[in-house]
Amino acid sequence: MKLIFIVIFLFINLASCQTVSNKIDEKVSQEEKELSMWLNKSEEELKIKFGKPDKVSFKDSSKNRFYVYTRQKLKIKCERIFEINSKNKVVGFTSKNCF
Repeated sequence: MKLIFIVIFLFINLASCQTVSNKIDEKVSQEEKELSMWLNKSEEELKIKFGKPDKVSFKDSSKNRFYVYTRQKLKIKCERIFEINSKNKVVGFTSKNCF
């Protein structure tokens, strides 16, 4: 009898983990879709939507600027980075923990 309860308990736990994983994948996909709409938009449009970046960084091998936006929700730090080229256009982005 105990074995049946253990098997049922493990099955429920595994099923719930898969559900959470599917929801996270769905949110990540939605985040990428929304951020990809910013490609080729102007720096000013980006600032109007997201505000002043929390940090602006430069990489040694690139003349592009990287605008870093961070926020924290439930102690999870979300970080979005937009790459701005010399023509003040968004040419790339990354998103970490934003779901």
